[in-house]
Amino acid sequence: MAGGAAPDVAIVTDSTAYLPQATLARHRIDVVPLIVVVGDQALEEGSEISARSLAEALCERRAVTTSRPSPAVFAETYRAAAAAGAEGIVSLHLSGEISGTYDAAVLAARDAPVPVRVVDTGVVAMALGFCALAAAEAAEAGGTLDDAVAAAEKRAEGTFAYFYVDTLDYLRRGGRIGAAQALFGSALAVKPLLELADGRIAMLEKVRTASKAIARLEEIVVEKSGKASVDIAVHHLAAQERADQLAQRLRERVPGLGELHVSEVGAVIGAHTGPGLLGAVVSLR
Repeated sequence: MAGGAAPDVAIVTDSTAYLPQATLARHRIDVVPLIVVVGDQALEEGSEISARSLAEALCERRAVTTSRPSPAVFAETYRAAAAAGAEGIVSLHLSGEISGTYDAAVLAARDAPVPVRVVDTGVVAMALGFCALAAAEAAEAGGTLDDAVAAAEKRAEGTFAYFYVDTLDYLRRGGRIGAAQALFGSALAVKPLLELADGRIAMLEKVRTASKAIARLEEIVVEKSGKASVDIAVHHLAAQERADQLAQRLRERVPGLGELHVSEVGAVIGAHTGPGLLGAVVSLR
């Protein structure tokens, strides 16, 4: 394998990691796309549907669902990595509580031409991205398959994701949050703050207004970061100004800040959160 990665360990993740293209290329990380179904059209996340197109479809109240990649797609990715010289593969994916992607990767790994370690990171978005980067950096440093897995798992343990959504309706429709919780939030007209806990989306706090919820999101990130060395990602869907403002405030308030990424989530996460999403990932180094 050419590039920065060690020739004997390849890193694979999925499209919900939302890593920048330049970062993927630099670290030789392969990405398997999840599928977004708009109406009767199945589209690959990243290449065939953009976050903006997804937001427009949601605003038009078109039917939108998501689907895992097929095991065959994973199998082809693993074969290509082996053909390029990999002697082992670390395949890192979003929480198995949210998607069947991990299961599809496990099925494909059984018949792969080289050993494949499939890891359910229990996280998603740049929380997953930070895990993939940790594995890639371990491989680039000459680490073994076990070293790369250990680096990813350690990063996952110290990574936390929080997010604000304008409404719980999209999460309810996709079965990612209970109907009772969604109806409760709507009845009280509260703005929900959510977190990833044990691989699932869970209610963290209920706040009365959007501005107060976003301010509280900022406080949570600052508190979680403390004075430790951290990387942070700010995510949004059709809320660029909100994201830029939050990122600027975090730059000023987090003393141990390393990298700070600001990006729009892709269609898969966007389909379940809806426009207006504002999220933050805190990853301890």
